[in-house]
Amino acid sequence: MIEIPLARISDDILNAIIEDFIAREGTDYGSSEVGFETKVQQVISQIERGDVVITFDPETESCNLLTKHQFQRFQQEQRLQQEQQS
Repeated sequence: MIEIPLARISDDILNAIIEDFIAREGTDYGSSEVGFETKVQQVISQIERGDVVITFDPETESCNLLTKHQFQRFQQEQRLQQEQQS
């Protein structure tokens, strides 16, 4: 899995990735309902701040959004697996 820099993705593709993520993940926003466009803007803000990263998995040929922490943990697990295979 690799990280895709925000600058390398067109607005249309970014919106499609975010919309797919929101539809799949479903998020609990508490007692008040949050509109879809608001959710999209919240995710865009998280990406711009670096809290969320856009990833591409060559095995599944798919893009996904992960928190920075999730992505770092994935990278560590990959390094450990590579070291064990060596």
